Amino acid sequence: MARVPRVAVIGGGPGGLYAAALLKRLDPGREITVWERNAPDDTFGFGVVLSDETLGGIEHADPVVHRALQAEFVRWDTIDIVHRGRTLTSGGHGFAALGRRRLLEILHKRCASLGVRLRFRTESPPAAELATTHDLVIAADGIHSLTREAHAEVFAPTITTHRCRYVWLAADFALDAFRFEIAETEHGVMQLHGYPYANGAAGARSTVIVEMREEVWRAAGFGDLDERQSAERCAGIFADALGGRPLRANASSWSAFRTVVNERWSHGNTVLIGDAAHTAHFSVGSGTKLAVEDALALAACIEERSELPDALAAYENERRPVVESTQRAAAASLRWFEELATYTDQPPRQFAFGLLTRSRRVTHDNLRLRDPAFTRAVERDFGCPPGTPPMFTPFRLRGLTLRNRVVVSPMDMYSAVDGVPGDFHLVHLGARALGGAGLVMTEMVCVGPEGRITPGCAGLYNREQGDGWRRVTDFVHARSPGTAIGVQLGHAGRKGATRVMWEGMDEPLPVGGWPLVAASPLPYRPGVSEVPHQLDRRQLDTIREQFTAAARRAQRCGFDLLELHCAHGYLLSGFLSPLTNRRTDAYGGSLTARLRFPLEVFDAIRADWPDDRPMTVRISATDWAPGGTTPEDAVEIARAFVAHGADAIDVSTGQVVADERPEFGRSYQTPFADLIRNTLSVPVIAVGAISSWDDVNSLLLAGRTDLCALARPHLHDPQWTLHAAAAQGYEGPAAPWPAPYRAGSRTPPAGRADDPKPRLTLR
Repeated sequence: MARVPRVAVIGGGPGGLYAAALLKRLDPGREITVWERNAPDDTFGFGVVLSDETLGGIEHADPVVHRALQAEFVRWDTIDIVHRGRTLTSGGHGFAALGRRRLLEILHKRCASLGVRLRFRTESPPAAELATTHDLVIAADGIHSLTREAHAEVFAPTITTHRCRYVWLAADFALDAFRFEIAETEHGVMQLHGYPYANGAAGARSTVIVEMREEVWRAAGFGDLDERQSAERCAGIFADALGGRPLRANASSWSAFRTVVNERWSHGNTVLIGDAAHTAHFSVGSGTKLAVEDALALAACIEERSELPDALAAYENERRPVVESTQRAAAASLRWFEELATYTDQPPRQFAFGLLTRSRRVTHDNLRLRDPAFTRAVERDFGCPPGTPPMFTPFRLRGLTLRNRVVVSPMDMYSAVDGVPGDFHLVHLGARALGGAGLVMTEMVCVGPEGRITPGCAGLYNREQGDGWRRVTDFVHARSPGTAIGVQLGHAGRKGATRVMWEGMDEPLPVGGWPLVAASPLPYRPGVSEVPHQLDRRQLDTIREQFTAAARRAQRCGFDLLELHCAHGYLLSGFLSPLTNRRTDAYGGSLTARLRFPLEVFDAIRADWPDDRPMTVRISATDWAPGGTTPEDAVEIARAFVAHGADAIDVSTGQVVADERPEFGRSYQTPFADLIRNTLSVPVIAVGAISSWDDVNSLLLAGRTDLCALARPHLHDPQWTLHAAAAQGYEGPAAPWPAPYRAGSRTPPAGRADDPKPRLTLR
């Protein structure tokens, strides 16, 4: 046990109080003081929700607190979603809530019984001062943490303010379920989040949160209303949900949610917990949960480690991955509500399914276990035949019908010789075609020798290369009938003449390079990459002709679909981004001007490409860098390509500038595809860390995408689609096993299965 005989806790919220109680219980000899600037019965907000997982941790750590909480909880398992007057109910979810004030009373009582010193109505001394007189300082001083602010150079916080305004209110009755209600007003879309937190002898209560985009809040005039007037106005807007009853305020000011992230959580003997260390949007109900779990982990690490620095490091190492996962889920949920207006025209059940799965914590498979009847109804509305998972429904693009929604994403293999695809490409792409995907895409195929990324990149600028690709398409069409194969055409631009990936990604060739060209003379990696030449009018015409010539060869090769690569910082992408296009002529400046050359190339290809064969466009929907392409820009870029005849937008992100800061995570690029699809009502392909068939089904049913492109999963398992079908018990026409492979369509038995099972137990 780390020796911490004197402990100071700044902040008397649930996290700080519970940390104090646990540390005192583990060592009754400790002197522990909690400073809280408010009175004991002051609290803000109304109800809090705790998960069964959190309660399990409390039960093991402090049964006294657990028993007190159990006696107070309101429990329910249904969610009601009200969309345009229709209520859709989903069950099997499981919630437990109680009043925040009652939670604090329980923790006050527990701390007092253990001998923790509680100092109410008292501002704590600064953390730096406490650190000189105490062995441990726990900063539980919330989202506006003065401790974090005072030591910002060490904790290195990043605080992001989001786009909605919200207010916490209460109703003096108990809702029957967790309720989400949407109000489409003359000012814009507003939403209500409500849940019960008390329903006993002391009275019935519900938390009600009203939220809307900042511009809607301003247009509705909420900024001119006081607390009482705001509560009355919200009660009127959501009168149906409230049964005409009023809403009650309690220091209920309108706020914009702020996500707090810290690079470090400790400084000497001072440590951050709860909202001081991290925040997660209230729509995933994790604020109090995370704070209480922080307290549990901190106390356990102090108990298990002999030195305080080791204990604090262990605490952060244990909690950070959990918190980051929760913050990713919360960010996805927050973003869904920020973009709520793009979903309101969805069919009711799809809208409800999208809301339920918005954070990716609840998925199609998970929801099927919780509420099979609701999930079956969503599947029927989507068009799934009985027994058919969503991913195995067909999808049509022009004259091409894909038998399922799985795409083998373009993946550069750097294995061509002089641009010619050889045996490797035949085996690589042929294996994935045999693996069941609806569409198999080539890597980026370069339209000229100077358009290659590396010497190992494939091309389509001479007859020998065309013959190599024809060999691949013939194999796919003959040996995997029903599988479509598409070609992705591109030009590396300023990212060319580099080593193959495994010899040094984005490292310039030491010898044998070629001159680089780009929209503007800006190197990809300043000081490392070659400075490209800015293309002039004659060179633009030449490159456009290279694209059209490659497209004509692709047509003769028998490709079923053509994708124009306008992403990842390659040549056409370089025209689209304001970070890489600094031109002052007709091809630079406004977004309309930056789109000019990519659209000229698209139009030239579309004019030659067969009318019944689809064309798609891959874009980077954000540059993940200040001043770069925004999601709003991405919508307009997609709109322009669709207006010129694109059949779908393949929505990727980033790789445009070397100093990008992507927000990696599970299916992290999907929100951009979602935004484009539901803003423009155009087909999209989602890509980026989609790895499970459950995620594919979830994204499709929620209307976030039409097709899912997977890369690494297909490197791990060429037969990913067939195995996904087998895992779901699907044996239909959308995922047929090739005749020579049918014997492998069942998982081979492993180990002995002939041991007799015991029949009797004798005592």
